Order: sequence, then structure tokens, then C-alpha cells
Amino acid sequence: MRKKIVAGNWKMNKSHDESVKLVNETLQLLANENIGDTIVIFSPPFTALERVGSLIHNRKNIFSAAQNCYWEKSGAYTGEISTTMIKATGASYVIIGHSERRQYFNETNEQLALKVNAVMAEGLTPIFCCGEPLDVREASKHEQLVEEQIRKGIFQLTKDEIAQVVIAYEPVWAIGTGKVATDEEAQQMHAFIRKLIATEYGNEAAENTSILYGGSCKPSNAKGLFSQPDIDGGLIGGASLVAADFVGIMKSF
Repeated sequence: MRKKIVAGNWKMNKSHDESVKLVNETLQLLANENIGDTIVIFSPPFTALERVGSLIHNRKNIFSAAQNCYWEKSGAYTGEISTTMIKATGASYVIIGHSERRQYFNETNEQLALKVNAVMAEGLTPIFCCGEPLDVREASKHEQLVEEQIRKGIFQLTKDEIAQVVIAYEPVWAIGTGKVATDEEAQQMHAFIRKLIATEYGNEAAENTSILYGGSCKPSNAKGLFSQPDIDGGLIGGASLVAADFVGIMKSF
């Protein structure tokens, strides 16, 4: 069954104390709202991941996520964080392959497949990101690129495993730019991704996969995006750093 999900990717923002404040503010606002069965995910920096996990422990439909991981369990990998370490913080999800990781840290599809495998092996849920930059979109090769990212990043999984994956489509040209794909553009890509899954794993697997939109999503445009038949929520950047905006997006279903 597809889940409605609103995940906040804080990126490299918020100190430990600021993280605590933001989560508490968000929880206070949620206490007065009915967001139904929507799943809420906080993804703070690693320095606050364990503390955020303790703040939301045992709260229904509220979870934490790491922003990245390494594929080895342990070893001489200075600066890296394993999925075992992430799980120990209480986190349930790991963001894999965000466009900034691909762009600034040169992460390849093959490396991301290793990360996805490590996340699955630890019993965590990957939020697998895919999407195209502006030049690829303008060359009308966006579907080709996204298909390659998905095939090389997650199609090594079994049918049972793929059912546990959350996919986030992020048009790179709309991340942090204030630009946003139109509802129709976003829907077209989400439908394309769902068709890819159906072709590889069957219609049931495709219909049970949650696909999120990421790219300058905010309270003012979330309702239109979330009303599309193949958009199941959002991977939220800047708007997740403001409690009222983040909750406003949750209320947009």
C-alpha cells in the first residue's frame, strides 16, 4: 500500500540545539492538527540524529532519517558513517543519491547501488533520489537519465525488497532555485517512474511504491502537486527548516 510521506531534508543546517528546537516546534504544531496517516520524517545532520530520534521515539508515524551513509559496516574509512551506526541512533530511513551528493561528491550509480544494498541489509528504508539537471531536461533526455539512475541504483533488488524502497524524484533545476516543476511535469515523471517499476517488477509492486516530489515544494504549491495521482508526498528542503511551513505541507494532502 502506498504511503503518504513528507520528509524534511535539513541538509547542512541546524546545530544540535537548533535541531531540538525545530523538532519541538514542529511537534507542538502537529499536536493541534490532524494529518491522518501521513508519515513524517526528519532528516537532520548526523550531529543531531540521535537526539532527534529520542525526541520522536514511539510517536506514531514520525521517524528520522540519515542524509547519507557508507556501504561498509566498519573499517578505515575516515569520516564515513555506516548503516549500523545509523540504525543505532533510532533512525528508520536513509536518503541515498541526493542530487547534491551526485553533483558535489561525484557519487556514481554503482556506488549508490552499494549504499542501497547496505541500507536494506540493515533493515532500514532507503529514500532513493533521482532526477535531471536543466540541460538534460531541455535536451528532452530526462526520462532516459532517470531510467538509468533507477535501473543502476535499485533494480538489483528483489521484488520483496523493492516494495520497501521510497523513491524521490527531484528535478535538479528546481532544487533551491525557487523554480518548481508544474503539476503536470511532475506527474508525468512520477508516472514514468511507476511504469518503470511495473515493467520490471509488476503492477502490484509499482502501485505499492511511494514516489515523492522534491524541488522547491512549499505550502503554496504542495496541494497541487500532492493532488496528482502518482505523487505520494514530498522530500522537502528549505521549507522543512521552518516548522509552520513543514506542517503546512503535511496538511496539503
